[in-house]
Amino acid sequence: MRSEGDPQPRLTESERGTPWAGARKGILSMVKILTLAEAIGRFVPDGASVVMGTALECLVPFAAGHEIIRKGKRDLTLIGPISDILFDQLIGAGCVRKVIAAWVGNVAHGSGYNFRRALEEGSPHPLEVEDHSNFSIALALEAAAFGVPYLPTKTLLGSDIMTRNPAFKVEPCPFTGELLVLVPALEPDVALLQVQRADPEGGSHLWGPTGVTGAAARAAKHVVLLAEEIVAPDVIRSDPNRTLVPPFRVDAVVHCPRGGHPSPVQGCYNRDHAAYTEYHQRSATREAFLDWLKEWVLEVGDHSGYLARLGEARLAELSVKTSRLAAPVDYGF
Repeated sequence: MRSEGDPQPRLTESERGTPWAGARKGILSMVKILTLAEAIGRFVPDGASVVMGTALECLVPFAAGHEIIRKGKRDLTLIGPISDILFDQLIGAGCVRKVIAAWVGNVAHGSGYNFRRALEEGSPHPLEVEDHSNFSIALALEAAAFGVPYLPTKTLLGSDIMTRNPAFKVEPCPFTGELLVLVPALEPDVALLQVQRADPEGGSHLWGPTGVTGAAARAAKHVVLLAEEIVAPDVIRSDPNRTLVPPFRVDAVVHCPRGGHPSPVQGCYNRDHAAYTEYHQRSATREAFLDWLKEWVLEVGDHSGYLARLGEARLAELSVKTSRLAAPVDYGF
């Protein structure tokens, strides 16, 4: 987040609604700001493949997942390394046909109950799983980002993942003859990504643990950013090394403060451990999960209602208490 005294301007509320916000600087640029409901409705159709939870335990776009549930999306393929409880919630809500992931569950408490019920009991309906490691998910997304059909690795050789995922192929290297695992490219239909800040044109900054977020943004056909803060384009251009992807790769920008809750977002808020414990307890049975879903997703109506139910005191407790600003850099020449 910007420190006090930072000369770079935020957009005003009125400027956020204008079609050409860059015009005030003499630059014509398309504004891509949508509401969360608009973005999910437009870019997550039934049957879509969706990558999210790309930074593993942080920056999980729970607000986007909850909006997918409220809109009743179906037959989705979820892609990600470790999504924490978001994938489990979407599975329990009946939105998911297939999961391509390294792990699905509750990082603090073990495997996800909805995930297990879907695999073991077919509840709420059967689930197809394509097994990966964290690294092979990264390679699959990078391959799509590079526009190549696969990337090779040695890390899966001897792993039982090879017996559970027939998409992986073992071939000798044409240069050394060594056996390599060929990891096929994954090109998601849409990437839903939480970032600290973005501008209305699609520029964004991301910091802290980022996982495979950059690869996912470059691999996906469409990119939707959920931003804690909307800033002027000059703010993003002032630090190009922190930019996630070029703005032309971004389809929509959603102003969504606390959109990652209960996961942490570096510099904005911390992990809500109590929320993970509560979810673990209340998702243990199908009936208890449906009660939790009604209370925390369906009845609140939207993300603002979700934050209101959390309450100001709880949100304040999760806020960053001590700022640790990075040293400034000089891009002069």
